[in-house]
Amino acid sequence: MFEFSLAITAVVAALVLDYLFGEPRRYHPLVGLGKIIGKIERLCYPQQVQQSTEDSDCFEAPSPRRQRWRGVSAVLLVLSAPLLLALLLQLLLPPGHFMSFLLSAVVVYFCIGCRSLGEHAEAIAKPLLAGDIDGARAGLSMIVSRDTSECQEQEIAAGTIESVLENGSDAVIAPLFWFLVLGLPGIVAYRVINTLDAMWGYKNDQYLYFGWAAAKLDDVVNYLPARFCALGYAVCGQTRVALRCWRQQAKAYKSPNGGPVMAAGAGAIGVVVGGDAVYFGQSLARTELGEGRPPIAADIDASFQLLLRTIGVSLLLLLPFTL
Repeated sequence: MFEFSLAITAVVAALVLDYLFGEPRRYHPLVGLGKIIGKIERLCYPQQVQQSTEDSDCFEAPSPRRQRWRGVSAVLLVLSAPLLLALLLQLLLPPGHFMSFLLSAVVVYFCIGCRSLGEHAEAIAKPLLAGDIDGARAGLSMIVSRDTSECQEQEIAAGTIESVLENGSDAVIAPLFWFLVLGLPGIVAYRVINTLDAMWGYKNDQYLYFGWAAAKLDDVVNYLPARFCALGYAVCGQTRVALRCWRQQAKAYKSPNGGPVMAAGAGAIGVVVGGDAVYFGQSLARTELGEGRPPIAADIDASFQLLLRTIGVSLLLLLPFTL
């Protein structure tokens, strides 16, 4: 039995732990998970298969269908053990017992990254406010995949705000959503799937087909949480503007879940993000999201404060699903 009173108490405890300690510098479970994912990738998608996509003279590339099936098998292998363990723990621990609360709080703590997100944003905002463009560019390069070498203040602020808004959904709201709805199995499965997408969900020659299952599954598990997050952003900011931006702009964005989150979040704080950016030497046209003026350095903190307010609102929005 999964009790909401226990769950909400565990969430509060986990948020306090995250505020006090942030992400563990050593022995983080996600680091170990990443190593396991790497080993399973080599098992299901060996190096010679990866090389065949680049050097057809040496190897015969598997068909896209076979690569997709390899990816499906790899996802199931990675997901099965953590999910089974989480299910057993939730079934075996007595509901309302202190050990159940303690385990839940620790697992949630390891699965969220609110303070870490704030620290990354601050590492960009501080030099930007001080006029240190190079320092701000270096900080931005740590959290985005775009080329930041020529970014100016507006572009740096926009890129940081986008990261705060989108990762606020992926690293905070979505894990809490699945924990409150499905308990330990929900948050563990979500974090594993999200990590798989981060490692395999690239649309390049190596992972286009092999990473297809991880990417699609990540889209599925983020669908509802992203919209809860977008609604939370709207409630905590300029509500009418945020909802209008969500309704009019989200569908045009490349990500089915990032679109609602960033459109509503940017509209909520009254700025415009998105637009063209350079990725791996190529300029890509991107949809502009939000409404208002171009962002400045001070808006970075505004976006993080919006996320903090949204955490509380999201817990209230999830209450009917957990009773």
